[in-house]
Amino acid sequence: MRPLAIIGPTGTGKSQLALDVVEQLSGEVGAEIVNADAMQFYRGMDIGTAKLPVDGRRGIPHHQLDVLDVTQTATVARYQRAAAAEIEAIAARGAVPVIVGGSMLYVQSLLDDWTFPATDPAVRARWEQRLAEVGVGMLHAELARRDPAAAAAILPTDGRRTVRALEVVELTGRPFAASAPRIGAPRWGTAIVGLDCDTTILDERLARRTDTMFALGLVDEVRALLLEGLRDGVTASRALGYAQVLAALDSDDPEALRDAQQLTFVGTRRYVRRQRSWFRRDHRVHWVDAAGTGLVEQACRVWRQVP
Repeated sequence: MRPLAIIGPTGTGKSQLALDVVEQLSGEVGAEIVNADAMQFYRGMDIGTAKLPVDGRRGIPHHQLDVLDVTQTATVARYQRAAAAEIEAIAARGAVPVIVGGSMLYVQSLLDDWTFPATDPAVRARWEQRLAEVGVGMLHAELARRDPAAAAAILPTDGRRTVRALEVVELTGRPFAASAPRIGAPRWGTAIVGLDCDTTILDERLARRTDTMFALGLVDEVRALLLEGLRDGVTASRALGYAQVLAALDSDDPEALRDAQQLTFVGTRRYVRRQRSWFRRDHRVHWVDAAGTGLVEQACRVWRQVP
C-alpha cells in the first residue's frame, strides 16, 4: 500500500483534494488521511488552521489531528515517530495512507526518515538563557555569524529554532544544515504530489481565507484558548493568525484587531514563499496546478505509477 503525499503551499486546497482522492481510492483499496500540518495537531485550534470539522471529513479516518494541548510543544521527532507508526498501521490494514500538509520539516522528516542530531539539556538551557537575556533578534544575529546558511533558513522571530540551531552547531562543530534531511528515495516508495498555482490567484485565495477565518470567529477562538493556556504554548502561540490576534488583544490600540487581520494575510503570504522555496527543491514532487481541472485523476495517476 504505497502512500501518497499531497503537499504544497498554504491555501492551495490540499485538504479538499485529499478527501476527493481518498473517496476515489476507497472504491478500489480504501484509504485514510495522515495530517502533516503542525498547527492542526492542536485541540481547539480549528478556525485559524482551516482544520476540517468532523462533519466535513466525509467519514474518512484522519490521523494526527487534535493530538496536543496548546501548552504542549510540537516537535518534528514526536511527529515522525507517531505518523510513521500510523502510516504503517494503515498499510497493514490494506488501505492507502494519504499524507496531507504543508509543514516543511515535518513532511520531509517523515518521507526521508530523518535521523535527528543529539541534544544536550545543559547546552540547550544555556542558549535559552541567552535568548531570554538578549532577545530573539540578537540571538538570531549571533547564529548568522556562526552559521549564515542556518540563519537564512530560520525566521529572525523564531527563537526556538534559533536556539536549536545554535545547540546543534555547538554539539557537532558543523553547520546546522549538515544534520538536515537528505533528499533520496522517499520512504515506503511514497508518491508525492505538489499543489501550487499562480501567485496572483493564490494571493486572492489567501485574502479570502483570512477574511473567512476572522468572520468565523478567530478572535473568539483565541480568547477561549487563552483560558486553556495558549499564551504559555511555545509552538501554538506563534501560529499564524493566533500570534497576531494575541498581540492585538494585548494592545491598547483600538484598531489593533483590524490590523491583525491584515498582518495575518501578510504573514501567510510570506510563509507561502518559504514553502515554495523549500518544496520546489525536491525533485521527487509531481506538481499540478491547483487552479486547474482533473486534479483527482492527476493525483491518482501519480500514485499508480511504478516507483
